[in-house]
Amino acid sequence: MIELQNITKVYKMGDNVVHALQNVSLKIDDGDFVAIMGPSGSGKSTMTNILGLLDVPTSGSYKFNNREVSKLSEDDLAVLRREEIGFIFQQFNLLPRLSAAENVALPLLYSQHNIELTFAEQLLQKVGLGTRIDHKPSELSGGQQQRVAIARSLINRPKMILADEPTGNLDSRSEKEIMEILKELNSQGITVVIITHEEAIGEQAHRLIKMRDGTIQSDERKVALQNRITSKNSTTKIVENSTSIISKETAEYFRQGFKTLVANKVRTCLSMLGILIGVAAVVATLAIGNGAQKAIEKQLSSLGSNLVVLRPGAMKVAGVSQEAGAVTRLTFEDGEAIAEKIDSVKSVSPLVSGQNQVTYLNKNWNSRIVGATPIYAQTRSAEPIAGRFFNNEETSKRLRVALIGTTVMQELFGQSNPIGEMIKINKVSFQVIGILPQKGSNGFQDQDDVIVIPITTAMHRLLGKNYVDSIEIEAKSPEVIDEMQDEILNLMYTRKRVAMSQRKDAFQIRNMADLKATLSENNKTMSILLSSIAAISLLVGGIGIMNIMLVSVTERTKEIGLRKAIGAKRSNILMQFLAESIVVSVVGGLAGIFLGISGAKILSLAAGWETVVSISSVFLAFSFSVFIGLVFGIYPAKKAATLAPIEALRYE
Repeated sequence: MIELQNITKVYKMGDNVVHALQNVSLKIDDGDFVAIMGPSGSGKSTMTNILGLLDVPTSGSYKFNNREVSKLSEDDLAVLRREEIGFIFQQFNLLPRLSAAENVALPLLYSQHNIELTFAEQLLQKVGLGTRIDHKPSELSGGQQQRVAIARSLINRPKMILADEPTGNLDSRSEKEIMEILKELNSQGITVVIITHEEAIGEQAHRLIKMRDGTIQSDERKVALQNRITSKNSTTKIVENSTSIISKETAEYFRQGFKTLVANKVRTCLSMLGILIGVAAVVATLAIGNGAQKAIEKQLSSLGSNLVVLRPGAMKVAGVSQEAGAVTRLTFEDGEAIAEKIDSVKSVSPLVSGQNQVTYLNKNWNSRIVGATPIYAQTRSAEPIAGRFFNNEETSKRLRVALIGTTVMQELFGQSNPIGEMIKINKVSFQVIGILPQKGSNGFQDQDDVIVIPITTAMHRLLGKNYVDSIEIEAKSPEVIDEMQDEILNLMYTRKRVAMSQRKDAFQIRNMADLKATLSENNKTMSILLSSIAAISLLVGGIGIMNIMLVSVTERTKEIGLRKAIGAKRSNILMQFLAESIVVSVVGGLAGIFLGISGAKILSLAAGWETVVSISSVFLAFSFSVFIGLVFGIYPAKKAATLAPIEALRYE
């Protein structure tokens, strides 16, 4: 089974060179019961680590089942350890957060990719701990912990048990019980190698090897080696596809990672704090941005769809800038010409406006007056919420009828119904026939502080204008807006006889669709900017996770050594620590989503801002938090995976 030829192990400690083993040659057959004795510093612990494939010799040949160990990779050695060797450590090396059964079954995670407790419980029954299956190591005595360690060493049905001072920390009664268990295992054909410094323990072995100063002083056989046909106990293997294996193993990593993090609640909460704040900030910021976008769309809808606004410009005459509209003033007839001669026009609404004093009984208010045609209700989404809009007959007869905005209604009428009441605009009486829908502020003015009257009434009875201030033209579809704008300008140049040299500033034409797009793009840019700032919090949180995981690697170095001793490969350790960092980011992300949604709702209630939490923003924030946990968990996980087993086990 084991054959050592001229094994040497040299340690360098500063300028000193220590020869722990010197040309040791040894052969151990299957089924033997060997005790290796020696005082401290004799090299027996080094011999144990080399025999257990935890350490490699400086020189010499080590063959395990006729395989040259020096030619095996670290992962190959891990597989060989978990399949052939069961370790019993002097310090037990049990994980404090796992129960006795879970500690025993831990090697199955690496050999069978899943922790199955049935066989572990059977082994605990055999070592006399059937009533302690669910107890944590802190709830067990030293002898009971050692029995758990023995049961763990048997879980993969090894051919060899390697026991390092198995009775060193036990009382005499527990010592006797442990030795009886080891003898029973040997009688079943398992090779047992005990490392001890106690003469009484060594004398109970079938073969006693004594060491001093790194060499074998004597090799005495006390009981003849019996020829046994030993084979690894066979079990029926369940054939599973790779997807099932990976899913079970991954689920177990996450389960253990969660238990590890729960065991260190304060540190875990601190590590996920950055992720929590970052995710909450992203969710809340995007909610505010989406709400602002919705509010802008709502406000812009009041401008009408596919709308173009034509205004007079300011031309230069003899190099001198003229007052806006002085040369190219628009008339009511210009609007009629646009509607008649341009096929892509759906409707035309000339407008005039002014600021006037409005009174009702003993109340007065200064408001914006808009003179419009009946089509204004459609193009400006201004269908009255109460009453009606004026019609073409009322417009042609210049009747004194008016629709008032909600701000005017509150200032003049309070809670009273204004429909049918008479108000005075600049001392001219008007009858209120409707209330305009509420549109709020657009950032420049209160859109509800307005009174709409027939355009003819405004021009000839109130404002004294024989021209219009602007013409609003609605296109038949968004696709024809650009072409329609060119046709409108060409028509106006012809009607106003504008020279080619003066056409640049003759008219102003504004496309509401472009205005909507510009405002929406600005809002999107602001949302991205705020989200980027919030994402910095996630990056800071990721750095926090990395720092905490590095601390965790340092604190759990011996655990890493144990996992490697019982068969964990580098990829297994990497996955274990990655799972823990992902658990931190996932839990922090979920808590951050809840906090972000709650914060957005509170802000909406407190500040009156409209907020919209979208599924896409929640998914984005959560995915980014998981990604952060994965990325920043890689370095600590890789550092843990590359630790040498023997160095990790020796770490204090």
